[in-house]
Amino acid sequence: MLLAGLAVAGSSCCAQTARSAQSGTRLDGQWQRAVDQASRQAPDARVLVLEIGSGDLLASARLAQASRTLATPGSTLKPMILYFALASGRWNPEKRIACSRQMHLGSHELNCSHPVADPMNAQLALTWSCNSYFAELAGTLSPQQLRQALSERGLLAATGLTHQEETAALREPRTREQVQLAALGVEGIRVTLLELAEAYRSLATELAARRSTVASRTVAAGLADSASFGMAGAASLGGVPIAGKTGTASEESGGPTHGWFAGFAPAESPQVVVAVYLPTGHGSDAARVAAKLLALSPLRMP
Repeated sequence: MLLAGLAVAGSSCCAQTARSAQSGTRLDGQWQRAVDQASRQAPDARVLVLEIGSGDLLASARLAQASRTLATPGSTLKPMILYFALASGRWNPEKRIACSRQMHLGSHELNCSHPVADPMNAQLALTWSCNSYFAELAGTLSPQQLRQALSERGLLAATGLTHQEETAALREPRTREQVQLAALGVEGIRVTLLELAEAYRSLATELAARRSTVASRTVAAGLADSASFGMAGAASLGGVPIAGKTGTASEESGGPTHGWFAGFAPAESPQVVVAVYLPTGHGSDAARVAAKLLALSPLRMP
């Protein structure tokens, strides 16, 4: 079962989100070599590997830039939003929504690029990162609930992984449309790679602690499928099963896109979070960097 091998101490959401006072940097030579080699194909890539159990930083590339660069996170927020809505009973995972393919919100064109499909339930929508589905889901949340969904995963706080780091900026939404745009990660929110990696570590821990719940099973399966054959499928090229999500966005003022990938591996018994940010590119590009890293990592070694 996905996440079955992750040991969890305690079941409190807050206890799992909080960083241990003993956690910090504990560089691992094998992981660092894998990061160094994978980064050669994308010299500007910011890369982090976190140990899930301890929260320690095992390896990194361009850590200083990763700690200070704030950028719109795109679709990487979708699993956190979905988990919150399902776990709180605000959303039915079997509700099916048809993808409109073309969608405009505010000044943003958010067309879906996934294959044409029948109306999707929650697991499929996460697998294929359907903007129509998640815009409708986000439209049911209040601004306070949006903030809670992200805060519970630690996304809006400093991680403590470095001595100097920027903190995520969430502009308080005032309208339903602004909530939707923030939940889709394209307007009103900017995060660092450190915060995103920590949020995925928190999510992995939470899914393992509550793996028998519908919310955990749905999100875990959606992330595993996403990184296997869905929108984050390039991450599977490393030969290590991983559950994760890509994100592509541009700054609110426009300009070129940047790409994200965040996930936990191995998918069946997660040990680490792998997170990648590319200042220029797409989420699929970031997933390929993660795949290269995994192919060279201790997880592939006999």
